Amino acid sequence: MFVEFELNGKNTRVEVEDYQRLLDILRDKLNLTGTKEGCGEGECGACSVMMNDLLVNSCLVPAFQVDGAKIETIEYISKTPLGEIIVDSFCSEGAVQCGFCTPGFVVSAYALLKVNANPTEQEIKTAISGNLCRCTGYTKIVQAIRKASEKIS
Repeated sequence: MFVEFELNGKNTRVEVEDYQRLLDILRDKLNLTGTKEGCGEGECGACSVMMNDLLVNSCLVPAFQVDGAKIETIEYISKTPLGEIIVDSFCSEGAVQCGFCTPGFVVSAYALLKVNANPTEQEIKTAISGNLCRCTGYTKIVQAIRKASEKIS
């Protein structure tokens, strides 16, 4: 079966198998490897992408649901003005260590800051509650998102 969708601002058509997930399409079919597979169960956030302007775990999205959708990945998001601010803030605040979880956190921060440019600390924590980090800890990540919000407000 073929699915057609908007990917990072470009129309895309790709042949997929019924069992594939959006994560598989991005990584295996389209070589967009910034989106990571961590748990494969929607619990870690490493596979976070924007789908139709909503944050989703791409490991939980079956291939057929991608048809007609608008998908934005870390490769696109990190090059937007807001994404660049978020990435810069993560770097300057030391919110990156091994980097495996970072794309998911950046996408989650992007989803938050697109709709709420001045979130409270609790709103930031809630927004990243679906993301796991084993290295950096959450304090620096929260600080990075706060710094990004200060730059855009």
